[in-house]
Amino acid sequence: MAASAHHPSFSRPSPMLSWAGVSASATLLVALGTAAGAPATLPHEVLIPVTTPQGVTILTELADTTEKRAKGLMFRDALAKDRGMLFTFPEPQHWTFWMKNTQIPLDIIWMDGNKTVVHVERNVPGCSRTDESCPQYQPSQAAMYVLELAAGMADSLSLQRGAKLQFQLPSSARPQPPRRP
Repeated sequence: MAASAHHPSFSRPSPMLSWAGVSASATLLVALGTAAGAPATLPHEVLIPVTTPQGVTILTELADTTEKRAKGLMFRDALAKDRGMLFTFPEPQHWTFWMKNTQIPLDIIWMDGNKTVVHVERNVPGCSRTDESCPQYQPSQAAMYVLELAAGMADSLSLQRGAKLQFQLPSSARPQPPRRP
């Protein structure tokens, strides 16, 4: 899910993060911009190239803040086969995603801190339920990164458990472990 419910929304292992915390104006702008045919990425956003073991490069939007993770790919009606969203987290956990307000089916790929695939959910359908009952998806082991792609791309790119992806995060987006007192 992309932790976008929107597409999927993500959460820590148990409680699900509600997208309600995302500002109404940001959600409205995303919805209006997408409906008006605006590009899927903002002009100032940097796309992170993610390279598969076969050498295929996917350009990904970076979801490296709580707000970006909550919004994910919500309300979009398409995702090109060479595009995706890369979620980064401050520490490895069993990050849970759901597809609330996500209109397109996705493949969700969880990776550990070494960028090795630890779990894949294929062809996850969007969820248009108005309550909080959308199905949740969780990896079988802790992950630091999650990649969301158009449904079918994980199989097309042979992305399965044990595959190692390559990408370089900008220094400002590298996950930092939480400070301990």
